[in-house]
Amino acid sequence: MSTLKKKINRIIFESDTKSGKLFDVILLVAIILSVLTVTLESVKYIQFQYSRIITIIEWSFTIIFSIEYLLRIYSSEKRLKYCLSFFGVIDFIAVVPTWLALFSLGTHYIIVVRLFRLLRVFRILKLARFLGEADILMRALKNSRYKITVFIGAVATFVVILGTLMYIVEGEINGFTSIPKGIYWAIITLTTVGFGDIVPQTILGQAISSFVMILGYGIIAIPTGIVTAETIKEAKKTSICPECKKSGLDNDSVFCKYCGKKIGN
Repeated sequence: MSTLKKKINRIIFESDTKSGKLFDVILLVAIILSVLTVTLESVKYIQFQYSRIITIIEWSFTIIFSIEYLLRIYSSEKRLKYCLSFFGVIDFIAVVPTWLALFSLGTHYIIVVRLFRLLRVFRILKLARFLGEADILMRALKNSRYKITVFIGAVATFVVILGTLMYIVEGEINGFTSIPKGIYWAIITLTTVGFGDIVPQTILGQAISSFVMILGYGIIAIPTGIVTAETIKEAKKTSICPECKKSGLDNDSVFCKYCGKKIGN
């Protein structure tokens, strides 16, 4: 790999240098402004009054992101692997709709795909690896996945039972035309959303609704408690290397298992 290619690769793909961090910050700002432009473009009044300005701004961002995408391919050690990776596909989707619009009027309707650029913000979140809390949170979520899966399964069973019960109690005359309709009601009631498009009319149905709404407040708090408990557990058993800023080290570690630097006294 040539010196120029190595330098570009380090700036674009790594964040452990000042130039790399600056590049990520600039890219983050560009992504947010680009998504804001696409969002404002959907407002008919703004599109009519400022269509020329919006077009110029959009093409400016498209050219910037296209150059960045080509530089990523150019500087990547494994080009095909990058192109087929999750972020490689997102990078491609972020620029291709606008270019396709040049060749076909019909592609104007798929330009909303440009909003996928917002997913590129997750690339910038690699900066969070310098904050040990990010690693702790990720491990806590991973450790919680089985408990949360069981919880979601229990809630799904609960709403099916409630939906079936309300279908029997209220019936079609009160809007509960099917069991799926009853399940829909159970979900929006349990989550305390309550759109109001389907409302129980019988005394028994209203009593069940009151019970479900009160129960909803307790159920919503359970996943938060599970993740919080795991986060506290992970925070207690890990420490952060002051040199490479990576976490996951035992509190009694003397040397960092990532960079080998001494961290103990």
